[in-house]
Amino acid sequence: MLSAENLSVAYDRTRVVHGVSLDIPESSGGVAVIGESGSGKTTIARALLGLVRPEHGSVLFRGRDIAKLDRADRARYRSQVQPVFQDGSEALDPRMRIGASIDEALRIRRRHRKGTANGKGGEEALPSVADLLADVDLDPDLAGRHPHKLSGGQRQRVIIARALAIDPRLLILDEPTSALDVTVQARVLDLLARLRDEHGLSYLLITHNLAIVDRLCDTVHVLFAGRIVESGPVGTVLGSPSHPYTAALRDAVPRLGTAHRAAGVTDALPAADGCPFRHRCPIAVDRCATEDPRLLPLTDDHRVACHQAAPPGDGDGLGAPRGAEAGKG
Repeated sequence: MLSAENLSVAYDRTRVVHGVSLDIPESSGGVAVIGESGSGKTTIARALLGLVRPEHGSVLFRGRDIAKLDRADRARYRSQVQPVFQDGSEALDPRMRIGASIDEALRIRRRHRKGTANGKGGEEALPSVADLLADVDLDPDLAGRHPHKLSGGQRQRVIIARALAIDPRLLILDEPTSALDVTVQARVLDLLARLRDEHGLSYLLITHNLAIVDRLCDTVHVLFAGRIVESGPVGTVLGSPSHPYTAALRDAVPRLGTAHRAAGVTDALPAADGCPFRHRCPIAVDRCATEDPRLLPLTDDHRVACHQAAPPGDGDGLGAPRGAEAGKG
């Protein structure tokens, strides 16, 4: 349904996304893009939404380049692909009551339907504000309140309800639970899982929180310094990572009763030449200093950009040193 092809994005001549390609199928189990802060995750989301123009590459929606859509088709695209941002206090107009904010989205949907020649036009029965609030497990009486009168979890549900009001096919979830405490996070994730199944939605999840990925997604792309370094099924990539950066991210996930953090996960800049992760890599060899690894398949659905990568099942899944280079780094 939505894809990025060799996508590169630059700000002020500084490239922050480097040749990223990914696909989000229709009604998929969900696709995640994970990585630490500053890795380029949100920039990719903004490019997919058409909010920033790529330096190179393209964004395709059902095979059409969104940069070449006319005004009417671009409006329809934006109705089909909706964002859910991380901070409800910033995403909602503080001057508007909750009901008015959702009703504004319903009016947009009504205009889109009237402008669709092959659609049902104005005859389509739209949900009410009360229906949408109930769909996200909120009391319809909250429609009369302003955003600051709601809790963080309630505001996040309102953002989801407003996105659903447009009748999208894809939600781009940009850190949708990062501003919430753990208990509320779990409830919002359960809600998103239910809505995906009931509405036949596709999800792109942008997050640094690996603990929530398998709740919503089947496929994951691991991003470092604006590059995808590993991608594949969630169970394979996070269960038995083949890139040392993925392993570091996994090991940095907090565990109950520990204060563990993987050493060096956020304390170095990418290398200027060769592999961008080499200065932080525990298995780097001489080749890593001169040759940037390509994203290549280990199996049919698992790809890794690492000179030392070995297929899952070889030891702990992380690439064991191979060939004549072993032991040089």
